[in-house]
Amino acid sequence: MVETMFEMPLDPAGVPRGRAMVERAEWAARAFASYDAATVQRIVDAAAGAGAAHAKELAEEAVRETGFGVAEHKLLKNLACSRGIAELYRAADYVDVVVDADAKIVSVPRPAGVVLALTPSTNPVATVFFKTLLALLTRNAIVICPHPYAKEVCAKAARIMSEAAVAAGAPDGCIQVVEEPSIPLVNALMTDPRTDVIVATGGSAMVRSAYRSGNPAIGVGPGNVPVLVDASADLAAAAKRIVDSKAFDNSILCTNESVLVVEKAVAKQLVSQLERAGAHLLAPDERDRVRDLIFPGGHFDTAWVGKDATDIAKAAGVRVGPRTRILLAPFDLVVPEEPLAHEKLCPVLGMVVVETAARGIDAARAVLRITGEGHSAAIHSTDARTIMEFSAAVRVLRVSVNVGNSLGSSGLETNLAPSMTIGTGFFGRSSVGENLEPKHLVNWTRMAWNADSSVRMPDLAALTPWHAPDGPVPAYPRASNDGGSPLVPSPTTDIAVEGAPDNLRDEIRRLIIEELNAIVRG
Repeated sequence: MVETMFEMPLDPAGVPRGRAMVERAEWAARAFASYDAATVQRIVDAAAGAGAAHAKELAEEAVRETGFGVAEHKLLKNLACSRGIAELYRAADYVDVVVDADAKIVSVPRPAGVVLALTPSTNPVATVFFKTLLALLTRNAIVICPHPYAKEVCAKAARIMSEAAVAAGAPDGCIQVVEEPSIPLVNALMTDPRTDVIVATGGSAMVRSAYRSGNPAIGVGPGNVPVLVDASADLAAAAKRIVDSKAFDNSILCTNESVLVVEKAVAKQLVSQLERAGAHLLAPDERDRVRDLIFPGGHFDTAWVGKDATDIAKAAGVRVGPRTRILLAPFDLVVPEEPLAHEKLCPVLGMVVVETAARGIDAARAVLRITGEGHSAAIHSTDARTIMEFSAAVRVLRVSVNVGNSLGSSGLETNLAPSMTIGTGFFGRSSVGENLEPKHLVNWTRMAWNADSSVRMPDLAALTPWHAPDGPVPAYPRASNDGGSPLVPSPTTDIAVEGAPDNLRDEIRRLIIEELNAIVRG
């Protein structure tokens, strides 16, 4: 059982270590906040380039360390979240002052400061790259706290980016990583008042703890994506897109399709096309064996996260072809008691046949009531009315239309913001309803002049409070006898961890176990 095979270490040195990291990050953030746009872009390019150069080896190491997913697919995500992010936001500006002369408002961007990034085991390197570049684009310092199952590859990824960023002029300590996660260390980082914002991508317990820490937090809820195929859809295209999406990285992304809802009139034709694309339709007895394997006792077994469809089939005693990419598991009713109606971070796709598209919309809503509200849904259709009615009815904040949802809702095959953190908004009890992007890590100070036309606003267009660093960036201060370790804060700067909610420490202790039981992300 997960409870006995893994336990987060109780590190007595965690609290001072956590405080030292935040102290160093705060120092770096103060220096970084004054940098000009050209210097910031140079740093971003250096870090992104270093990440891209190591994308392949880190993808392979992530699979070896976690046992999750497909290295070739992780490589694509690593490249998209390194050089891809740098290129996407090259024209964006989160540094320069914005002057609106007509409105007589001048807006000054202000970094959050110290960002604590909690990263998952399912998309470890891509998430480290993504959150680090968002922090650099907005002149924030970042402390990365990885899931223990991916701590080695996450630490390596963070060090690669840190070395490149500092060499390009970033302040020492603007990128740090927790190499040995522990309960006191996570607690110290989350509750330290110098942590300006927590960005939590991980299990539900992790997100709940972030919101209860007393510090601002951006957290996301779980997915459980319904995908509707109606009678008007291009069935061959829909089938290929669905199989490609469900098989991508063996369904590690929380945006992967969970339950296929198909209109009865085209169900047989769609299944035929799905089989051509690499799906294996499970017979009732095969479905039951697969369901019992991946949902023993009705709860998802995390041993099957990101595993190949052929491995799952073999373990369940189901014979499939060697090129099988996903397992298609039909069931009758979308009810909480049906395990196949729940999220499955493995290439097993539930399927429900409905009489009409309207019934399909009802079924999709039922899937989301079980879990996944606020997250995402998908539809394959050429009927504009059905697409509109579906999108207005499902309680999600992104709907992928005629595209695989894994890369559609995450913005890699649509024009949504590319993101490894999917905000679920009010529906999903999240503070953000969009795909996380740099704008969420910066605030704006707005100078608003008297609206009376007789009161003149001076010309501020050529002015900027920021500048390029003068000469080499000074290293973070260190004690002469500390052996090279960052200077630990004095008692006068220590924080009162007791000020956190009484049960927060216990909750953090449980959160990793719960995450391994549920393995849900945003």
